[in-house]
Amino acid sequence: MTATEPVGTPIPADVPQPAPGATPPRTPLIARAAAELVGTAALVAVVVGSGIQATKLTQDVALQLLANSTATVFGLGVLIALLGPVSGAHFNPAVTLAEWWTARRSGAGVNAREPAVYVPSQIAGAIAGAILADAMFGEPLVQWSTHDRSAGNLLLGEVVATAGLILLIFGLARTDRLRFAPVAVASYIGAAYWFTSSTSFANPAVTIGRAFTDTFAGIAPASVPGFIGMQLAGVVVGLALVAVIFMRGKTDNGTPPA
Repeated sequence: MTATEPVGTPIPADVPQPAPGATPPRTPLIARAAAELVGTAALVAVVVGSGIQATKLTQDVALQLLANSTATVFGLGVLIALLGPVSGAHFNPAVTLAEWWTARRSGAGVNAREPAVYVPSQIAGAIAGAILADAMFGEPLVQWSTHDRSAGNLLLGEVVATAGLILLIFGLARTDRLRFAPVAVASYIGAAYWFTSSTSFANPAVTIGRAFTDTFAGIAPASVPGFIGMQLAGVVVGLALVAVIFMRGKTDNGTPPA
């Protein structure tokens, strides 16, 4: 769809639509930045808000985590489906940086300017989302979390969670299946809540935002650098797995296929 087409113009079914890992090139950068800010804010509001609600309804930690993960799955899926056509629905500096890295050779994806706009928007949105959730439930608007998450096994969980997320998103892109991203990414995060020791933050911006709330989903500020470091390590692992598993073949003359 071009910029001159009316909003209501139907889009042919055979025209590929953007999703995470595939930023629409003709969308104004300010609109993409706004989508990343609002989407990340909404995601953190879902994570933090559902955590607060869960602790008010039950003292069973397993039920609290179930409520928190279920709300996150549905919320994330909706946000990706809604904002994917605008910004690619990254909501995550790890995804943005991974896409920039992979786009250096192919030229498809975010350019060097976009991470400089996306990442601050994501961080600002994450902080705003945490404050909004606290406000909705009558909690102090900003209260640093006291939830220490610095144990080595939790840091390992973040490497695994982030590597799996990168493998999923860029694996879908390599196999031309990004149309499944809203369901696939949300489902993965929901599963990773349970199979990783860290409950799968897998997102530097969300990690920063969750430090601003001393509630169920919070993380102590002192634990934030370690989590972010492991998430960036997970990006490297994930991209390496993508390169090996989805290795492009060569034609008979030794050149990559078109």
